[in-house]
Amino acid sequence: MNLFRITAFLSFLIILSCAPKENNTTRLKESELQLRALRELSVKENNNPRSTKDGEMVWTHQPYDWTEGFWSGTCWMLYEETGDEKWREAAEAIQKLYVDHKDLTTDHDLGFIFNNSFGKAFRITGDEQYKAVMLDAANSLITRFNPQVGCIQSWDVIDNWQSKRGWSFPVIIDNLMNLELLFEAFKITGDQKYKDIAVAHANTTMKEHFREDGSSYHVVDYNPETGAVNSRITAQGYADESAWARGQAWALYGYTMCYRYTKDEKYLKMAEKISGFILSHPNYPEDGVPYWDFNAPDIPNALRDASAGAIMASAWIELDKYSDSEYLNRAETILNTLSSEKFRSKSEKDYFLLKHSVGSIPHGNEIDVPLNYADYYYLEALLRITKKTL
Repeated sequence: MNLFRITAFLSFLIILSCAPKENNTTRLKESELQLRALRELSVKENNNPRSTKDGEMVWTHQPYDWTEGFWSGTCWMLYEETGDEKWREAAEAIQKLYVDHKDLTTDHDLGFIFNNSFGKAFRITGDEQYKAVMLDAANSLITRFNPQVGCIQSWDVIDNWQSKRGWSFPVIIDNLMNLELLFEAFKITGDQKYKDIAVAHANTTMKEHFREDGSSYHVVDYNPETGAVNSRITAQGYADESAWARGQAWALYGYTMCYRYTKDEKYLKMAEKISGFILSHPNYPEDGVPYWDFNAPDIPNALRDASAGAIMASAWIELDKYSDSEYLNRAETILNTLSSEKFRSKSEKDYFLLKHSVGSIPHGNEIDVPLNYADYYYLEALLRITKKTL
């Protein structure tokens, strides 16, 4: 092979190796441009976008919504990426709508809400007012910890569908995601109580939530007096013994995140075990975006869940940094699929980036719609894979 051919071949390899990053950089730029319409609408209406229904905007539920931190978090990510002050102004405007929720002790999702928004704001700006809100939220969250159980209670059992199931102390797999707020609180203050509670919750969940194959139940209900398990349920999935896709995604992301903060090998192994379940499952599609439940009876005609795919992609980009196994290509496959015409909207009139997410089919809620958290984790994944940062 002559010098010209060698040079041409090497150039081809360089182009090939750079193509995925360049594609994701383009996707990131296109996403920022498209979301400007949603930014303008949310600021104009002074309201917090969650989804759309029949072409109309659906704002976050009042007075409280577990998803209310995702749009602000998206704005902060785009502010950090672009330096455009309009993104910061939008984030700050929307955060004012729910800042008082930092003192709520009636729900577990303060981590989702405040770490993803005010936490980003503090990391990016260093502004002490954002740190104060984060710590207030963390202090509210830890009031829900029961040392007998070793977990933070997810839902209060009041006169609703949860109480009708006879639950006493329900803990959902999603709750792993709220631990990041506590790890950050420990990092900021050095107060061991935050880390101890986060670790206890992660350990109890690892022991009680998972099947032998690495799949997770959605809900485990405990006896708050003894810590004994009352029941294991999959409330938002097809059946109690099925594997609800977004639940598996939360688990994957949650234990990867726990390893980041603790460097405890059991969390890394858990994330790898969950990955093994997902990737080896016969119903996991080759394009990487899962069906809403791995055991949905109408596969291959079952609905996909773009939100679960986006969460998995972001988690695998991080896990790839820690593991000897290779996960980056798995994330890239998902991002390629989510960025295709099948899942990715390209119209400002649609406001959101991703189509075809699933909230809860058993509850008839947000089925085959865009969701603010699907967009959040899609953008986070694009930022992680292009910047190689967390």
